[in-house]
Order: sequence, then structure tokens, then C-alpha cells
Amino acid sequence: MDKNLTLYLTGLPDTLLLFNEPMSRHTTFGIGGPAEVLIQVNTKDAARAAARALKEYDITPCVIGNGSNILVSDEGIRGAVMKICCGEYRVSGNTVYAGAGATLNKLAAAARDAGLSGLEFAYGIPGTVGGAVYMNAGAYGGQIADVLRASEYLDGSGKAGMFSKDEHGFGYRDSVYMHGEYIILEAEFALNNGEISEIDEKMRDYLKRRRDSQPLELPSAGSVFKRPAGNYAGALIEKCGLKGSRIGGAEVSEKHAGFIVNRGGATCEDVKRLIEHIRETVLREYGIMLECEIRII
Repeated sequence: MDKNLTLYLTGLPDTLLLFNEPMSRHTTFGIGGPAEVLIQVNTKDAARAAARALKEYDITPCVIGNGSNILVSDEGIRGAVMKICCGEYRVSGNTVYAGAGATLNKLAAAARDAGLSGLEFAYGIPGTVGGAVYMNAGAYGGQIADVLRASEYLDGSGKAGMFSKDEHGFGYRDSVYMHGEYIILEAEFALNNGEISEIDEKMRDYLKRRRDSQPLELPSAGSVFKRPAGNYAGALIEKCGLKGSRIGGAEVSEKHAGFIVNRGGATCEDVKRLIEHIRETVLREYGIMLECEIRII
């Protein structure tokens, strides 16, 4: 990286630069080689300043949040990684405003404490607001598209903008953000009044279901595959007898076949080979080609 750019970024408030930083420290999979430089921004202002500085040097960063839905190459990532950690949030009436780095757990809890319903489904999803908006995260019949009113972003030229609800192009695990160069800064959620006790009960129920059915005790990137039309990826994988299948340190979870877990020392190549084995087996047995939900970088 250019010396002048390094000096500028080093001096930015609320910004941390880490060189040759192992991405295994920044992904829930615990997998990934070193990033040439990782730029952690802790506020929206820091994100704006860093993004615009990178643009001046024609550098497009790889943007991550909590690293909960990605698989990073064993060779690492060339260039810059920007980790969005702006996690501030506030409640005003029936609206919750949240920085892209806010965790979904904290967001759902803040809404509950304000007596606002609509984000219960997000409780227990190990991601951030930015990542959730990016992929239209969902669970237990709810999704981000149901509650998002607007989002703020920086585009590929570093200019700020806003998308209204209808401009997000939401689909199943899809949004406009997946088809262009954007950095999500903040999201605005429109929620409904509710009883705190009822909201809390629903959140506890969803969390219990996750703990009972998902391998939360082991590193993973969540559900590996999108749900195929009229079926469930986990069910198809289990019917193929693939639970417990292992390549290197990567294993199809014994608890939920839709998850691949890191049993210890798993590499990106281990996971990729296991993914291909699963896809080939399900295609051969059921004629269905599973589509990956996790981003492979």
C-alpha cells in the first residue's frame, strides 16, 4: 500500500490498521489466510473517510462485518479488507436506526427493550446489520425485507446515498447490494408496538430452537446452501447419508446436515472439497444442484 495512504489511514480517528492479518481471526469459521491490510472502522465517519481515501488510490476493499457468512482462501486476501464495526444504534418511536456493524443480537434486544416487535427472528443470527441487509438474512418465517425501511451506503465512487425499501431489490438471500460496489453504513427498521414479555418469549424460543438444532458449539459459517425450491438443503444432505462426512478438518455436522463445521485445523480447501462432494452427491441422488449461500473469497 502506498506510504502516504498508509499514513493517512493510520491517523484516522476510530480506525485500526492491521497488516498481514490472519482472516481466521475475523471469520466465524476460523479459516482464512492473511489479509494484506485489514482496515477496521468503528464509526460511519471513519468508514466514509477510509473508503474515499482508498478510492483515490483506485483500491476497492473487500468489505466484511462479523465474518459469519464467508469462507476465506487459505492464501488470504490481496489488497485491502475493510471491517465495518460501526455498531451504534438508537430507537425513536417505532423506528430503530442501526450502524452496519451492530450485531443482530444487540439490535433485536434493543427493539425488545423498547417494546418493539418485528426483529425477533434475528435474535441468535451471528451476523451484523450490514451483512443481514446485504443478503436479506432471515429465519423462522421472518426476513430483513419485512422490516427494513431504508439503508444508507457509499457507492463505488465513494458517494453517499440512500435506498428506500422498494429500491433494495430484495429476493431470497439477495439484494441490490450483492450486484454492485457498495459499503452499507446504516439501516432503518420500521417495527410494531408489542408487549416486552411476549417479544422476549418469542426470542427465547427461537434461541432455544437454534441451540437444539444447530451446531453452535463448533466454528461454522451458518447454513452452507440456499433452500432449494420445495425442499430443504439439510434434509436432502441427510437423506444422502452425508451427516458426519469429513474431509480434513471440515465435517458435515452430525447435528444439522445443512452446516459444515470446523472440527479443528480445517482449511478453505477442505471446506470447498466437502461442498463439492455434497453438491455432486445431492445432484446425483435427487437431481437438485444446491447453491451456496456462503461467500467464498
